Amino acid sequence: MAIKDRARDIIGKEVDGVLAFRPEGGSHVPHLFNADDIDQMAGEYPAGERYPVSSIVRRLQAARPGVRLAVVVRGCDERALIELEKQGQVDMEHLVLLGLACDGELAGTCGCAQPYPSEVVQGEKVEGGLDLGMVEKLEGLPPGERLDYWLSRFAACVKCFGCRNVCPLCYCKECALDEPGLVDHGEQPPLLPVFHLIRAVDMAGRCVDCGLCEEACPIGIPLRTLYRKVGEVVESHFEYRPGRSPDKKSPLSVLGTEEDVT
Repeated sequence: MAIKDRARDIIGKEVDGVLAFRPEGGSHVPHLFNADDIDQMAGEYPAGERYPVSSIVRRLQAARPGVRLAVVVRGCDERALIELEKQGQVDMEHLVLLGLACDGELAGTCGCAQPYPSEVVQGEKVEGGLDLGMVEKLEGLPPGERLDYWLSRFAACVKCFGCRNVCPLCYCKECALDEPGLVDHGEQPPLLPVFHLIRAVDMAGRCVDCGLCEEACPIGIPLRTLYRKVGEVVESHFEYRPGRSPDKKSPLSVLGTEEDVT
């Protein structure tokens, strides 16, 4: 119960609210606690329950600039917040991170490179490793078979936008996936393979490998495999992995002035 104890200590003093979870209906849901209801905060966090916490932080800070928040974060949540700050979407100076280490079961299932935040308040660090098994398996196929594999997966897409809507790094007011000139509106499934290739390119240098997109997909498209391959390409060419360093920016985030690219 270390996180809950820490939250009680700082609520109303160091922070105005605590973004954590409360038990509800046999599960847990995100909730913004204040000093009056902090005792309702969950003390334990089931491995299988994850939410786009960083997206909630971004919206809260946009609605209340300067608000001081404590937030329960797993390793992927912290990586997302780091990237969002570099892109001017959150202010880490007004955040207190209450680090939650993923247990061995979740770390193994997730295949995360670092299943814990930089400072752990609750849980024990379990060393992970980036799972590129499916990436390597697909790369072992002849190009034609590999293309057929992805086209068959993309063909099942119902264009629910769940992958985009749950992604903590998707925050653009104008999205290319809504552009009729790129993705035909009303097409079901979307024009192949444009919809998912646009997202894959957009995730280059941004994806923190949280896996929420794949969890949200009702069809089970292996989106994480696709984005892990994109991440591998970016790292091999630019030595950059999103969320690792608060100081190093993605080489793909800034192109420069119009004169630089014309």
